[in-house]
Amino acid sequence: MDDTRWSGGAALLLIDIINDLDSEQIDDLPRHANALVDPILRLREEADAADVPTIYVNDNFGDWHRDHGAIVQHCVERGGAAGEIADRLRPRERDLFVVKPQFSGFYATNLPVILPQLGVTRLILAGVSADICVLFTAADAHMREYDLWVPRDAVASTCEEHRDWALGIMAKSMAAEVRPTGELRLADWLAPPDETAADGKARGEPQDEAAVH
Repeated sequence: MDDTRWSGGAALLLIDIINDLDSEQIDDLPRHANALVDPILRLREEADAADVPTIYVNDNFGDWHRDHGAIVQHCVERGGAAGEIADRLRPRERDLFVVKPQFSGFYATNLPVILPQLGVTRLILAGVSADICVLFTAADAHMREYDLWVPRDAVASTCEEHRDWALGIMAKSMAAEVRPTGELRLADWLAPPDETAADGKARGEPQDEAAVH
């Protein structure tokens, strides 16, 4: 695979979405995580159309003998929500897979090397948990000056309060876009501001009078 072929200037990072959900602290995470599948599938389709790579950034659950195929199979065999999510969102041949040892996708991984080689300057983050691994990854990405979109409907935590708290931090402190996929298309987020405004005018959307005059 020639990974230099991507031209979208962005990458979709799926954080810990292949997950065995085996923790005493997950509470309602399986239910919330299951709701992410359709929005993430839409994001992945839009990423394909925009020539944006999908990169799975995933825990290996402490077993360093597992490659990405074994990680996926482990989660599928768990059954239940973990198995359904892993089966529906399993990586394809075109996707990249990075194993992370800690909360952030940047810590002690090859992600800081991969992204510049792919020409990436913008990141879409999706997955679990919004208030832990997604948040830590977003913070490291912000310090590296990546533009961020963290769609509200494509991240989950053990409860909505934790998710919303994390999204508030990412929006306020990291200048992250947090609108859900139902309100913002990937192509629109990627488009330069002048093109987005022109497209809205062509569709007859209301214009800001201050911008018109």
